[in-house]
Amino acid sequence: MVVKITDKMKFSRSFDYVDNGIEHGVLSKFEPKEILLKKGTLIAEGFKPLNCDIKMLKDVPVKLRDGVTIYTDIYLPNNCKKVPTLIAWSPYGKSAGTAPRYKNLFNMLGMGNAWNSGLTKFEAPDPSYWCAHGYAVCNPDMRGIAHSEGNTTMVGSQEDQDGYDLIEWIASQEWSNSKTALTGTSYLAFSQWYIAAEQPPHLTCINPTEGLSDGYRDLAFIGGIPDKNFIERLQVNHVSAKGAKRENLVKEMDCYPLATAEVWKDKVADTSKITVPAFVIASYSNTLHTMGTFRSWRNLGSKEKWLRIHDKQEWPYYYDKDNVEELRRFFDYYLLDKDNGWNKTSQVRYSLIDFQGNNTNDISTGTFPPSETSNTKYFFNPLTRTLQDNAGKTDTDEIPAYSFDRVEKLSEKQIYDKDETLRIVISSKDELGSVMPGTPGCTPDNGGIHILHTGGITTSYLQLPLLN
Repeated sequence: MVVKITDKMKFSRSFDYVDNGIEHGVLSKFEPKEILLKKGTLIAEGFKPLNCDIKMLKDVPVKLRDGVTIYTDIYLPNNCKKVPTLIAWSPYGKSAGTAPRYKNLFNMLGMGNAWNSGLTKFEAPDPSYWCAHGYAVCNPDMRGIAHSEGNTTMVGSQEDQDGYDLIEWIASQEWSNSKTALTGTSYLAFSQWYIAAEQPPHLTCINPTEGLSDGYRDLAFIGGIPDKNFIERLQVNHVSAKGAKRENLVKEMDCYPLATAEVWKDKVADTSKITVPAFVIASYSNTLHTMGTFRSWRNLGSKEKWLRIHDKQEWPYYYDKDNVEELRRFFDYYLLDKDNGWNKTSQVRYSLIDFQGNNTNDISTGTFPPSETSNTKYFFNPLTRTLQDNAGKTDTDEIPAYSFDRVEKLSEKQIYDKDETLRIVISSKDELGSVMPGTPGCTPDNGGIHILHTGGITTSYLQLPLLN
């Protein structure tokens, strides 16, 4: 059955799917068939030739528990061996690796497109690489996307169940060794929290690479500030060739402004229910995903779990050659039963960010924050505009002023960095700007004067985990 929470969701008509073999990629036209893609084949200009022969099962129907049929593309090594499967769950078009919008995006980032074969679903693993190493890659079109039936929902229990059903279908196929994994970045990461929490029997391990875990706090109302612009951009991906409806989160933000609404509670991942091995990737600076990734890591129920915190943006990290090789060690260990020593990998590796550009990466520890840190409170003193290590009492009649007791002019080209400054901004709007280039930032509806109380019984402080 369709999950009950859909009764409270707000829906709009999906955007029209243009089935011309261009808008959604050169392989996007609906043609259920088997294709043999030979090694060296160039899928599209600007991409790299295929590493190996690949058997593509195109537009394969998968029936879900409520009778709805979704369609998926399967990429297989061209041999008779049973193989494990990497699943890329998202609404981003199963064949859209060569779509103009994604080619342009990676060009804008300076990555170009020659790092992949053109078979790569957005934010997903490249079938060319993984098939060459003995894996299948499954790129589904979610419920309501393109030719898949049903209405599209966005994050929550409907995707949980649908992902569960796809995993169990894969495990029953003659080419499958019955082991599966979820992988990918951003949407393909946060969908993993929800699907893995359903505990599909044949889900073997997961690899969430930076993904939010709370649709209200991490996406719709980041920091409590509503941001409809980025959600509207996301929902443009909800395209249907069958006149489907799409869950409209913008309407839900207006109708359900509080996190206590059932619709938003359904979009909170309970990662304590995840028990499979997990290789989690995080960073400190992702507007959408940092908080959700760390929150998920802390609550993760998996006994075998690893965290790596890097100093890059999620896409360059995920597709970096060395990082892909390391990810293969994780998958080889659990999906191909290779005794490669992965289990001896440090449970946590983190980065130290240096503002002079000399970052330190892959510092090993057992926990995060590291056990050698202590939480330290720094109290706001608005009179001296400093952070101090005790709350104290303040004289509100005091007016801070420069001493003007010496002259300390800077000489030409002198760099003055005697002390580092930590700047704290408290604002009614998101000072980081928009979530994505080309998307406007949120427009808050706050008004009036806001007063921050800092003294006496109304102390305000910043708490930092400092390395001892």
